[in-house]
Amino acid sequence: MARMHTRRKGQAGSKKPIRTEPPKWSNTNKEEIENTIAQLASGGKGPSEIGMILRDRYGVPDVTMVTGKKIGTILKEKNVALKVPEDIQSIILNVLDLNKHLLKNKKDVHNKRSLNNMISKIRRLEKYYHREGVLPEDWKFSIQRAEMLISR
Repeated sequence: MARMHTRRKGQAGSKKPIRTEPPKWSNTNKEEIENTIAQLASGGKGPSEIGMILRDRYGVPDVTMVTGKKIGTILKEKNVALKVPEDIQSIILNVLDLNKHLLKNKKDVHNKRSLNNMISKIRRLEKYYHREGVLPEDWKFSIQRAEMLISR
C-alpha cells in the first residue's frame, strides 16, 4: 500500500516470531508485572514506553504472552489509563511544537504543509476512535483545546 502523504510506496514491516510460551529466562510473575505496569503508568509513562521498560529492565519480552492481557487492558483495570489514546497524544505534541515554530517563521511553507498533514491524521484517528467508542462523541480536536489538554 502506498504512503499517505508521499508519492512513494510503503515498506513491509517486521513480524514477531511465533511463540506459544514465554522464554525460560523471562520474568513470568503476573502480579509483579501488573503492579509494575500500574506503577510506571502512575509515573507518567505511556503504554509503549512501559512495554520497552519491561523488556529492557525487567526481562519481560511480551506482556501479552505472560499475563494474557495487553498493557492497555491492564491499565484500564487498574484505572490509570490515559484519557486520550497515546498515538493521538504524541501527534498533538508534534503539532504544538510545529505550531510554535510557525508562529515565529510565518513563511515556512514546507512545515505548514506538514502541520496540515498531522492535523488531518489526528482527525482520521479521531473518527476511528469515535467509531470504536474509545473517545467520547463530543471530543473534537483544535489547537487551542490541545494546548489546554497537554498542559494539565
